[in-house]
Amino acid sequence: MIVCFDIGGTAIKGAIAYAPDDIRPFPRKPTPATDFDAFVGIMNDIILEAGERPDCVALSICGIIDPDTNRAVVANIPCIHNRPLKADLETALGLPVLIANDADCFVLAEAALGAGRGHRVVFGAILGTGVGGGLVIDGHLINRDGGFAGEWGHGPIAATEAGTPPVKLPRFQCGCGQMGCIDATCSARGIEKLHLHLNQLTASSEDIVSAWENGDAAASHTISVFLDVISAPLALVVNITGTTIIPVGGGLSNAPKLISAIDTAVRSKILRRFNRPLVVPAQCTIEPGLIGAAILGLSLIRDETNL
Repeated sequence: MIVCFDIGGTAIKGAIAYAPDDIRPFPRKPTPATDFDAFVGIMNDIILEAGERPDCVALSICGIIDPDTNRAVVANIPCIHNRPLKADLETALGLPVLIANDADCFVLAEAALGAGRGHRVVFGAILGTGVGGGLVIDGHLINRDGGFAGEWGHGPIAATEAGTPPVKLPRFQCGCGQMGCIDATCSARGIEKLHLHLNQLTASSEDIVSAWENGDAAASHTISVFLDVISAPLALVVNITGTTIIPVGGGLSNAPKLISAIDTAVRSKILRRFNRPLVVPAQCTIEPGLIGAAILGLSLIRDETNL
């Protein structure tokens, strides 16, 4: 048995896990973003609620463990940002600790129990407040020891001309510090910026997608440009990794017509041809962070048992 956590900027979700498909969640608790002792205290309380000593603790975090320094990069939770988080938590909790990025946990969950079942190479894409991703090959997470693989949302690669007929696009400022990232142009907030730039209209991404689905001309123009911008880098991901399925999570995945349109655009630009959907909505819609963390923790216990 392990205890797994999905750590977000707003809430900490904890659960007991006996198997990837046997996860028993506890009520969520507010994240003490600026107090590390309180942060550890909540984790200890949840571990005690398990009723027995777990074999290890596994975390999904909204950030990254830098593989060179072993320090956490979690900008929206200051009390764990820039800490050697694994070492600090192992000392504080007295248990082995595994930590992975939330997008990595998402793709682990999808590869094992979701849309990626039966696929050797699975790339999970997050399309929501931000754009992220993770890669699983032969059941193994590429970023098992931390790292930045799968971060296709960052880098100055967004097109500066897109759509039919082509229109000029600015390089939007990204939160990572660069200009012209896919995260800045094709996230939910990016769609809103595109809509404002193209149509001089302010609207939420949800309203823009809904209007597009209902045939609105301005929204259709925005989504047409969005599809052109996002499909090229995602097609490149397919060509480089050889993935045969891309489960999509995040808020935009709740619009099946939009995901289908992304799929059509991506499949028109890749070298290998698929006669079936490639970009699909995620299937593990409930707590994929907990599922992915559980898979990591349980695999560690299995590997140690088999030594």
